[in-house]
Amino acid sequence: MIETPDDVLAVRIAGKITGEDLRDIMDRLDVMMAVNSKVHVYAETSAIDGIEIAGLAAHIARATPLLGKLGHFGRVAVVADQAWIRILTRIESAILPHISYRVFEPGQRDAALAWVKGAA
Repeated sequence: MIETPDDVLAVRIAGKITGEDLRDIMDRLDVMMAVNSKVHVYAETSAIDGIEIAGLAAHIARATPLLGKLGHFGRVAVVADQAWIRILTRIESAILPHISYRVFEPGQRDAALAWVKGAA
């Protein structure tokens, strides 16, 4: 987790995404959604090489109710060193057009964080 204002969920993930990573993100998101009308997201990934299968079903079950709360999401910035993550993010953006997505490369991380905070 990256320290940010209370309406910005900011995370850095590298290597394998674990069930613990997903649980921590969801715990923080639950708290943020309870106290903010809009939550903005900054996700920075580096050299992602997989996701831990154990606990994935539980994460999907926990995340599914978020589909009913899509209006609570504001700006989403994804900083990724891998093209496939940037492509998947653009696809997600097209599927969820009412959420403002931007995709950045690692050299643009400061601009991405400023934008998601609403400063840019």
